[in-house]
Amino acid sequence: MRAGLLIGFVAAATMTVLVAAGAVLVIDSQRQHAHATPVSCNAALGPTQPGQQGRGATDAGNLAGEQLDTVSRIISIGQERDLSPRAWQIAIQAGMTESGLRSLDYGDRDSLGIFQMRPSMGWGTPAQVTDPTYAINKFYDVLEAIPGWESLRPGDAAQAVERSAFPDRYHEWEPMAVYLVETMGEVPDATGCGPGMGSALPPNEQAGQAIDFALEERGKPYVWGAVGPDSYDCSGLMLRAYESAGITLPRVSRDQYKAGAMLPVEQAQPGDLVFWAYDSADPATIHHVALYIGDGTIVEAQQSGVPVHTRAISWDEAGLVPQAVRPGV
Repeated sequence: MRAGLLIGFVAAATMTVLVAAGAVLVIDSQRQHAHATPVSCNAALGPTQPGQQGRGATDAGNLAGEQLDTVSRIISIGQERDLSPRAWQIAIQAGMTESGLRSLDYGDRDSLGIFQMRPSMGWGTPAQVTDPTYAINKFYDVLEAIPGWESLRPGDAAQAVERSAFPDRYHEWEPMAVYLVETMGEVPDATGCGPGMGSALPPNEQAGQAIDFALEERGKPYVWGAVGPDSYDCSGLMLRAYESAGITLPRVSRDQYKAGAMLPVEQAQPGDLVFWAYDSADPATIHHVALYIGDGTIVEAQQSGVPVHTRAISWDEAGLVPQAVRPGV
């Protein structure tokens, strides 16, 4: 993300805003001509995990004393350095993983401090790496030197700094770090996409036809790899539904995730695709897709033994990916 996570809003009457993966596109509604602007809004890189919001608050509620002071220092130093809230989040996740957000005077071999920096590896003297202000600034120095750190998943960016033998462990504290950024850091919208982006996106004019098609297929069996007309898997149903409306989608759910404009999933509109993943913050683990039809309801081909059906969706479902995708815009 560029220069933080705050989005500028375009206030021209003839303009609507389209969220793409990594940029905001501004569309002239008269000419329908899109061009990229430098405004930063990236729902795909935003850290919020709808299925784990409660967990983030719970984990944060277990912090006290020195730990909260460390979070406050991470945020204030990040602000002083004009770093984005994403950088604060990365530092919080790293510090919680390495030391529980405490400046420890012990660790593996000669590892010390909040980030378990090793004097023998050039991080600084023992006195320096156990000084919270020095350690936080040193962490940020190394983070900023990593090419493309802003586009990495926060836990992966933390790993790039720490170079741990257990690289996946930083992801565990992602929901808590988001909660702390949004509360202690007073960042109301950690994704940087602002409220109401779902309604700000241009409508998907083919959504009605895609929904009608999918609803007509209710009762047909789920078969893995099937694309109709007698049976479907999850992405096969989406493929044929939008094909009936004149839009070609990729075959599998992980690729369908990349096939349209992204918006926060809580703001999904009828016709938007919603996704589930083994790790809701990692699109590479997407395994299921459904079609949102409005009023808190989806139509889906869910699994073997369950025919195509409609059901209610909760934005706090485990595994729900934070972004919905709007095909055709």
